[in-house]
Amino acid sequence: MSVELLSKEEKLRILRTIEVDEEFRRALMGALGYGELLKRMSDILEELRKLREDFNRRSFEHDKRFEVLEEELKRLREDFNKLYQKSLEHDKRFEAIERELLEHSKILQEHSKILQEHSKILQEHSKRIEELTKAVGELKAAVGSIGRRMGRDLEKLILNIYRDAIERFGIDVERIEKRSFRDYDGKYLQKGAKIELDIYMSNNVTYLIEVKSFVDEDDVEWFNTKCWIFAREFGIGSYRKMIVAVNVTKEALERAKELGIDVVYGSIVD
Repeated sequence: MSVELLSKEEKLRILRTIEVDEEFRRALMGALGYGELLKRMSDILEELRKLREDFNRRSFEHDKRFEVLEEELKRLREDFNKLYQKSLEHDKRFEAIERELLEHSKILQEHSKILQEHSKILQEHSKRIEELTKAVGELKAAVGSIGRRMGRDLEKLILNIYRDAIERFGIDVERIEKRSFRDYDGKYLQKGAKIELDIYMSNNVTYLIEVKSFVDEDDVEWFNTKCWIFAREFGIGSYRKMIVAVNVTKEALERAKELGIDVVYGSIVD
């Protein structure tokens, strides 16, 4: 049996066709069993392409994260340098302060010796001060007692000077009494505050009286307030108000008139 071989020209033609005709080349490879191999190669190439894209994407993300970390590291390095410089400055300042403290320590030791000597002197002085304090306390008590007596004596003197003018209001000077009220609960004033007034009471009239050597407008206002407090605390329903003074200001007289206060006085002063 004879086999007819291809001529050289036919072989060249087939090779040329395989080279330029992709469809023929694929058909020929399929006939030779390369189709499945080509498909697998194509799948592998596709998988490689996907892997390359995923690698590129991950590489890009890693690069970005690396850039962020690098920038953060740069900032941390700068902050560290600043802190380091500050620590150097603080060390210098601390050394200077430490030297000053050593010098002050020496001075304090010297002063301590001096203070010990002064302490002995002060102890002696302290004993003398205690003695003087006790004497001053006794003197203040005596002066206070004298002051209170002088105040009462001055009020009596003023009342006696203007006795005639006062009695024209139907008041018996001898029956004027001193009354006081202490606001323990702070109902009207500060807790424990004490106020005093002179009171004259008869069957016909009750007078609340203030006796002073000098009266200004503020004194009139305060006296009017004290009258209101006394009336509430002592249950005085109806009463009249009177100020007896050696000297009084014009403004005080005008305000007293507005508040319905009778004023007995010696002279008007500016």
